[in-house]
Amino acid sequence: MTKKVLVLGELRDGALRNVSFEAIAAGKKIAAGGEVIAVLIGDSVKSYSEDLIKYGADKVIAIEDEKLKHYTSDGFSQAFLAVTEKEKPQGIIFGHTALGKDLSPKIASKLNIGLISDVTAIEEEDGETVFTRPIFSGKAFEKKIISEGIVFVTVRPNNIDPLPKDEGRTGEVNGLAVEIKDLRTIIKEVVRKASEGVDLSEAKVIIAGGRGVKSSEGFEPLKELADVLGGAVGASRGACDADYCDYSLQIGQTGKVVTPDLYIACGISGAIQHMAGMSNSKVIVAINKDPEANIFNVADYGIVGDLFEVVPLLTDEFRKLKVSSD
Repeated sequence: MTKKVLVLGELRDGALRNVSFEAIAAGKKIAAGGEVIAVLIGDSVKSYSEDLIKYGADKVIAIEDEKLKHYTSDGFSQAFLAVTEKEKPQGIIFGHTALGKDLSPKIASKLNIGLISDVTAIEEEDGETVFTRPIFSGKAFEKKIISEGIVFVTVRPNNIDPLPKDEGRTGEVNGLAVEIKDLRTIIKEVVRKASEGVDLSEAKVIIAGGRGVKSSEGFEPLKELADVLGGAVGASRGACDADYCDYSLQIGQTGKVVTPDLYIACGISGAIQHMAGMSNSKVIVAINKDPEANIFNVADYGIVGDLFEVVPLLTDEFRKLKVSSD
């Protein structure tokens, strides 16, 4: 049975987040040949429609209002609910991001429907769409189906491959006028503490530091390696607690959950809380002076040594490889 599926196109720092394209691919699986409609919400967002269509959206609906310049759950929920009222979808897909995690329960509550969050895989089994999500801090996985009502899920970044970009693809783009009123929250200023560069939650390569970096200056070799590999820098809670870096870089059960193609853990012992946030990375490399460190139990490759010696060597070798391949 074909379905009409709404997908939220999420913007960050003036660009579409990659998880928006992954959500479209997820929407295609759920739609089963039906229509996938991308929804853009903001003060001036219609210009981003073309990319969403090239990545598989059949149509884009843009809600533009100055009150939607910054995200608030009140404003965005009013806008998105107006689209659901107009389109009557059978499916809704958000990214499992800070915005998606905040907005999706509010939408589900307003629509009086269920929500499957943090989905890492979508498959067809015996005619049913089956959603896989991690439980118990990633130690196990559960499979769920939605037997009736609207299918509403959030998808974890870097787990569902986006469709290939089709430069020749075209689609319909419409605006929708929505009266945004009675906002209880007004954003007057946004102050960013996180470092500029690759978004940690969507990075394909992450170089993470723990207490073993010893200081904020100890992150400099990690940043250099991340720059060479086009990756992002992350941290364990121990490094954040020690004030070596900002908590915006924290990876773990109480921080960000990441699933990059390559995760290099530098001076991280491997506390269970940290591994809950990165154990599903495709390839894990651990660098630690302690050969008994718990991080080696989940690592695909382990290097026993001083990170301040190993990381610069890796950086030099990767730089040589990049030069030779250019």
